[in-house]
Amino acid sequence: MKGNHMNLTDPVADFLTRIRNAHRAKHQKLDAPASKLKSEIARILKEEGYIANYKPAEEDGMKVIRVYLKYGPNNEPVIRDLKRISRPGCRVYLGKDEIKRVQGGLGISIMTTPKGVMTGRQARRENVGGEILAEVW
Repeated sequence: MKGNHMNLTDPVADFLTRIRNAHRAKHQKLDAPASKLKSEIARILKEEGYIANYKPAEEDGMKVIRVYLKYGPNNEPVIRDLKRISRPGCRVYLGKDEIKRVQGGLGISIMTTPKGVMTGRQARRENVGGEILAEVW
């Protein structure tokens, strides 16, 4: 591991941390090593209005996902925080009836389900449970 001390055991936590840090530093965009799962997480963040956009890109021959951050009218980050829930060492699965609202409905949970990656709200609607990856608000 030369140069990048990535959290290779938990790429999703690494991705969330990069977003959090880039926001705090008021960056417009960030790059993270690409993966299908991270693209799905970015898709949900965009659909739910938490980021401006994302796209696959290449940096020094490595496939990355480029995330364009979003700020409010007073330049405050749209994302207040992101929290990793399920981890490689401690997976958290929720049945369809256990999915709760995040921050009183102000936030979202991101889940992997048999029907794909979706928000907790979508999972409830689709009547599926799954692994809860993260909460965003």
